[in-house]
Amino acid sequence: MRYNEDFLTELKARSDITDIVSSYVELRGGGRYSMGLCPFHNERTPSFCVYSDTQSYYCFGCGSGGDVITFIKNIEGLDYVEAVSFLADKAGLDLPLEGFDDTAAKLRRAILDANKEAARFYHKALFSPAGRRGLEYFTGRRLTNETIRHFGLGYAPDRWDELIRHMRSEGFTDDVLLAADLAKRSRNGGVIDAFRNRVMFPIFDVRGSVIAFGGRVLDDSKPKYLNTSDTPVYKKTNGVFALNFVKRENPKSIILCEGYMDVISYHQAGFTNAVAGLGTAFTREQAKLLSKYCEEVILSYDADEAGQKATKKAIDILSETELRVKVARLTGGKDSDEIINKLGAEKMRSIIEGAVSVTDFELDNAKGSLDLSSDEDKTAYLNNAAEIIAGIRNEIKRDVYASALAEQLGVSKDAIMAQVRHRAERLKRRGNLERFQKAASFDENDRYRKFNPLRRQNLTASAAEETLLGIVLKDPELFDKVKDSVDPDSFFAEENKKLWDLIASRAENGQRIDLTLLAADLEDDETGYVSKLISNRSQTGMTGTRAEALDCIAIMKQQKALRGAARPGSMTDEEFSNAFKMLGKKRNSADAGGTGNGKT
Repeated sequence: MRYNEDFLTELKARSDITDIVSSYVELRGGGRYSMGLCPFHNERTPSFCVYSDTQSYYCFGCGSGGDVITFIKNIEGLDYVEAVSFLADKAGLDLPLEGFDDTAAKLRRAILDANKEAARFYHKALFSPAGRRGLEYFTGRRLTNETIRHFGLGYAPDRWDELIRHMRSEGFTDDVLLAADLAKRSRNGGVIDAFRNRVMFPIFDVRGSVIAFGGRVLDDSKPKYLNTSDTPVYKKTNGVFALNFVKRENPKSIILCEGYMDVISYHQAGFTNAVAGLGTAFTREQAKLLSKYCEEVILSYDADEAGQKATKKAIDILSETELRVKVARLTGGKDSDEIINKLGAEKMRSIIEGAVSVTDFELDNAKGSLDLSSDEDKTAYLNNAAEIIAGIRNEIKRDVYASALAEQLGVSKDAIMAQVRHRAERLKRRGNLERFQKAASFDENDRYRKFNPLRRQNLTASAAEETLLGIVLKDPELFDKVKDSVDPDSFFAEENKKLWDLIASRAENGQRIDLTLLAADLEDDETGYVSKLISNRSQTGMTGTRAEALDCIAIMKQQKALRGAARPGSMTDEEFSNAFKMLGKKRNSADAGGTGNGKT
């Protein structure tokens, strides 16, 4: 994708990254940089940094980084062209009509248009004679026509090519239908409908575009549910069903269900804050998405064993966010849809309002079918309960639960607290061990291993290369002052050499060296890496000097000469810093000596 560089420069000038990011992330600080909680991964301590001087951002937690266009791409789920269009519209700029390749963007747009037309087709088919079975299924589940229309529910006819023939008549090509996963290749190489004889649930993104479909069979055939595979506009691990409706309500709490029908029944009963994850299991990406729209999640998974396992997994994932989590105890039916239809909305309301904390949920599970009148079962429950209470970080909350447990079971609170402290110490040791093991194996550059897979074994050369690139990227005017001293073959890491060659190529062609302009030639992870190099300089507040850049070049040449030796250079950060100082002293000494003895 390539836009006119003057246009991109103007777009960047009108799209201050701090202003743009602060509309999504609460930033603190000012001056050169601001900090906030990263919107691209779950964290409790801010590691997301926005730099006003370089108009870039970088997260020290997940490695996401780039310019304002990259940020909008990732936060809004757009491609490059769509992100540029988004910012141009916000800045009041007209998009240039020439000078870029928008093939991928055109495919995304074509898929979204195809999905929209397919949704219309399925919905119309539901109310046709051919869709009678599908409509009977929905009405049998007590859905009103209003609800059916609100969710755009439909029916895929029991034919091999009903949708395909309609879509072709509307001008859609087979290639687009295959890319959208609305069609499949048959065994003989032909094209057939992906969904047949199924009631259809369109899946929308938060902007209201149809991005995928779920289809349920009307008989006992398998699979019971068939879903759109990942496409250029859809990834099931990122999607949340009905979030497009829920976000309009701006709720403090969101009810998280297992399936489409649970959500739809909730909404019809007046609970318009219900959603469901897509795919077979709730994901961290879905948790991150929910955290943008609410403060609390109430889990409303099925009451069966599978539902309870899913609840525990969702709790583990949600515990990594700042969201409060509660669990609805479903009684009177196997799931929320059955409870609403059998016992009514008020019963469901009392269940939701009576949702318990994660601790209460875990204590209930620990109790299970134990007979607490039995000393043996009571002891087993107390041991399990002590483990759960030990995991509570808040001391006051821990004391409250211990007191309640002592009163409930007629056991001394001191005895319970002794067990809790013992378990807490064990949990602490386990946590420390896990942190130690993680720290021992952690390399902050692991996420960039593809750029320099042997960095650990070549810290000196790598540090010199990264520092040189950071200096030039932060202050492009230095490139011309040091370029003649650089031997491109002295780069150890291939990706670093690739980046230097890109910078050199742009400079030779009279093009600007700027993150926004470089990003047009880079993948997102490469843009993140460049942003990291710039961030390393911005964090220190140092632009870098020609002398410092020359020191890096000298170390790179030195390391190249040592390459092939039994032990390649592997200075620590401190040793690398000392090497700089020594080079500086030699240079100053040479400068002071002038040319009197001819030595340098």
